[in-house]
Amino acid sequence: MNDCIGKFAVSKAGHDKEVCYVILSREEGFLYLCDGKYHTVEKPKKKSYKHVHICEAFVKEDLLKKVLNKEKIFNHEIKYAIKVQKEGMEEGYVKE
Repeated sequence: MNDCIGKFAVSKAGHDKEVCYVILSREEGFLYLCDGKYHTVEKPKKKSYKHVHICEAFVKEDLLKKVLNKEKIFNHEIKYAIKVQKEGMEEGYVKE
C-alpha cells in the first residue's frame, strides 16, 4: 500500500459506489481521495482501504510528481486525469 499514492481508486461501497478517484495521500487504514468535483483537492474524501478497489494505473507523470512532492494541484487536472482513465477503461487500454 506504500506505492498507492497517485493511483486511481474505484469505490466499492457507500453512496458513491463505482465512482473513480485519485489517491492523494494515506494514513493508517484510510486513503484520501479526490475527484476534482465533489471531493476537491482542498477537501478530499477519507475512505477506508477495504471500501475501494485500487487500480494498477497511475496518473500521468507530471501530475504524479506534483502529488508526490505535495505541490499545488488544481481540481481541473484531477478531473481531466479521471476522464482520460475512464475513456481508456471503456476502450480496454488501461489496466484496472
